[in-house]
Amino acid sequence: MSCILIAEDDAEIAMLERDYLEIEGFETELVEDGEQAAAAALTGRCDLILLDLMLPGCDGYEVCRRIRDRVDVPILMVTARTESVDKIRGLGLGADDYIAKPFDPAELVARVKAHLSRYARLTGGGEGSPAQEVITIGDVEIFPRSWKVCKGGRELKMPNREFTLLKFLAENPNIVFSKEQLFEKIWGYDYVGDSATVTVHIGRIREKIEDDPTHPKIIETVWGAGYRLNR
Repeated sequence: MSCILIAEDDAEIAMLERDYLEIEGFETELVEDGEQAAAAALTGRCDLILLDLMLPGCDGYEVCRRIRDRVDVPILMVTARTESVDKIRGLGLGADDYIAKPFDPAELVARVKAHLSRYARLTGGGEGSPAQEVITIGDVEIFPRSWKVCKGGRELKMPNREFTLLKFLAENPNIVFSKEQLFEKIWGYDYVGDSATVTVHIGRIREKIEDDPTHPKIIETVWGAGYRLNR
């Protein structure tokens, strides 16, 4: 049974989220401020995090920044702030999706189920191509079967979507993919979002694998066309 961490300081909304999720068979854990949210997330007990953006103590952005490289589970930000800059900032910190307040509880449950299902397929479904045992690009090594990336012999922290995107590009080198193509391949049609997500994730990957992320050599931007991984 999956456990959902609900980080929400509005008791009425928290109870609504809890009730609908528990009716669907999920376990839930409730916290009401940012410090509690970060601490609960780092225990590793929960399989998905519903993270309110405007938490007391430290906000959802700060919580996401603290935990993203240490907790590899889906993070869904729940917020009344729907401006593009807020979404891009959250995605840049590692959030997987946004749910805008006020929301339909049935949609919330559907999003949670979709993210858990996709996460399970990405991390342990056992299907899909086993690819090579190791994909080497300069001093970067990608281990598809063990879900690991190393640079210069040092293992990198790479959440599941970043890893899946990098692996896909590495398994299809020297081919230009548009943002829309990558979004379809990695996130799929059932994901609620847009191709700007790809740009954010490419940036995060470059920060980890490129010697100089401002002048990338591994993942190159082909202006007007998309991205290409060079091997």
